[in-house]
Amino acid sequence: MCPGPGRPRKKPDSVAADKAYSNGPYRQYPRRRGIRHTIPEKTDSQAARLGKGSRGGRPAGSDEERY
Repeated sequence: MCPGPGRPRKKPDSVAADKAYSNGPYRQYPRRRGIRHTIPEKTDSQAARLGKGSRGGRPAGSDEERY
């Protein structure tokens, strides 16, 4: 069977973004699609997460060298 018209769809191996894109949906979308992402966490978000103690969850992974 021949694929439909248009170019083949491709997904990137990884994505790097600025701190402005550090909220949930911007992290969840590439994670759902299996794309590695490097998005640093905002300092105010980090402070709020740490203020919650054990309920704050784990820190968002960010590879400083790749960023």
